[in-house]
Amino acid sequence: MGENRYFQKALSDFTYETASGGAIRHLVDSGYTVRQIAEQLDFPTPYERVQKTVWEHLLGQKTILSEKPGSGEGKESVYYVREYDRYGKASFRRVVVLEDGESVADWTVQALESGKTAEELFTLLQGKLDANSAEYAYASFEFGLTFRKNPTQYEAMLSALEDLQKEYVTGLPWEGRQVYHKMNTWGMDILMQLYRAGQYQGECFFLKTKEILQIG
Repeated sequence: MGENRYFQKALSDFTYETASGGAIRHLVDSGYTVRQIAEQLDFPTPYERVQKTVWEHLLGQKTILSEKPGSGEGKESVYYVREYDRYGKASFRRVVVLEDGESVADWTVQALESGKTAEELFTLLQGKLDANSAEYAYASFEFGLTFRKNPTQYEAMLSALEDLQKEYVTGLPWEGRQVYHKMNTWGMDILMQLYRAGQYQGECFFLKTKEILQIG
């Protein structure tokens, strides 16, 4: 009985991966929100499963980190390899690569001066992004933690966001702790929108120049 359940789960996972998994990851990389991805899928897929796949892909691609950037702990990169058997039948193999972390020792810590306008912060951040690129820059967010501890504050944060930004945030299954999002278009725009509304407190990490900017 146990073997049958295991087989059924493996078959379900394979069917899901073949029908939806690759499409979901492609749409994530193309900048779609979870809702937009769910609407694009041809194969009926539960919304919660789409969320889980999106979150795992963001973690695997290091778009989101669960640990502080430069914490010194190794990170897992996850990707899928399409393989064919001798009859030409395709299957997917999950590959996990553990990479060495980088210590934050001797990094420069800078606190943003109080009263800085959003335009001044944007200029400062843009200069640091020019030196590091979005691939090596992260901003901390506490959406999951705030949702659990202070729902009123969470709603205030969402109210500060534009509609598509709000859709991006509410579509992700944020962990109940501080996490770190790459300062790509999503990360940078959400940070700036929250700051304009007085709703952002956190840190920005710039890995190449080894700088930490504390905001709020």
